[in-house]
Amino acid sequence: MSDTSPTPARRSLIATLFLDHPDTVNETYFTHMRFALSFGFWLAVAAIAALLHAFIPAVCETTASRIVKRLQDRIDGRHAG
Repeated sequence: MSDTSPTPARRSLIATLFLDHPDTVNETYFTHMRFALSFGFWLAVAAIAALLHAFIPAVCETTASRIVKRLQDRIDGRHAG
């Protein structure tokens, strides 16, 4: 019978890649993933709005800036307390 537990070096690599950073913001891996995916989605929406605005200035006049401000509020709320 072989031992299937990860070696200390492998555990360290897994922790470094997937667990250490979420732990610094008091989140699990999946909680952090959900936050980051949501954040990335809204950044993409803001980018599209900014690109549309670049070509047609009357479109999405404040959309990108409103999204960025809302995202900044989310970041500030996570690190408060």
